[in-house]
Amino acid sequence: MIYLDYNASVPLRPCAKKAMLEAYDFEGNPSSPHFAGRKVRSLIDEARKSLVKGIHGQRLVFTSGGTEANALALSGLGEMPLVVSSVEHESVLKAHTNPCVAPVTAAGILDLVYLEKLLASFDTPGLLSLMLVNNETGVIQPLQDAVMIARKLGWKVHTDASQALGHIPLSFEELGVDMMTLSSHKCGGPTGVGALVLKEDIQLHPLIRGGGQEFGMRSGTLAAPLIVGFAAAALEVLSEREEQTNRLRELQKKVEDALPMARVYGKESPRAAHVLCLGMPGVSSELQLMSFDLKGIAISMGSACSSGKTKESHVLKGMGLSSEDVKCAIRMSMGWKTSEKDIDNFIKAWNEIFLSQQMKEAS
Repeated sequence: MIYLDYNASVPLRPCAKKAMLEAYDFEGNPSSPHFAGRKVRSLIDEARKSLVKGIHGQRLVFTSGGTEANALALSGLGEMPLVVSSVEHESVLKAHTNPCVAPVTAAGILDLVYLEKLLASFDTPGLLSLMLVNNETGVIQPLQDAVMIARKLGWKVHTDASQALGHIPLSFEELGVDMMTLSSHKCGGPTGVGALVLKEDIQLHPLIRGGGQEFGMRSGTLAAPLIVGFAAAALEVLSEREEQTNRLRELQKKVEDALPMARVYGKESPRAAHVLCLGMPGVSSELQLMSFDLKGIAISMGSACSSGKTKESHVLKGMGLSSEDVKCAIRMSMGWKTSEKDIDNFIKAWNEIFLSQQMKEAS
């Protein structure tokens, strides 16, 4: 079996599993004042410190995942204008009842000229949410340029960096954003935990109320094993980022060179190395997905966060693709366990599926 759906969920890293198993040996609620609670609390504190240091942040609130972190960021500041890009993850697009959507170019990049005019058109400044790396195409957004525009007009900025951790240089301080979302299972940590990195002066209204944990911004007993697993995976991907990026970039190029008939979406823009959005002319995404699955290869049609639904990609539609082209696109994404042999098998399967469909049409 060949797993090429890392953008949906990265296989658990051994370091994360080890850290989690060790944490399960400790008993106690991290909010309890006795020795058992203090020990669990110390594990969480150490994980928090290492994560904040690793991404050059200021402070960090643990959540149940990237979706909750996005929801907290977009609603926690109260009523204010909200602008998002048209290619955001649905957890951003649906976090607010009526966000103002800024378009992207045909290359998948936010239109900065339009953005500046849009932000300046509001009577009061608000919040801009712009992802760093797109989960379907791998396109890297000009976030620092967008931050400069927003700052000039008094806007705050949030970024969903779930697909950036471990794939491109990532510094909260250098990006200049006010809030940044991270997701554990997108870097090889466990599912069920994520984080919102914040500037020190940001205080959010909680979505989940109760005991006042996480600086009063996210109540609920913290899951120490998940948190330490998250931290362990994140630190490992940060330490090996450059080496892995170079390796995956070679595999990405190998696919593109071997499949001249494939349409590569986002290729004109800066992209992360671990993902490819490919169009197979005349062959539907559903047929491709099933055909690859029968060959023991796991790929996807886009985001995996829609309860198994199959629908047209809003990301590709936002880039101006026709419905016909959108319906023929798939996403393959790679990671720490992906081998060159896996990629060779993917290329072989892609060609077999494409040729088989051509022969059917010719007969």
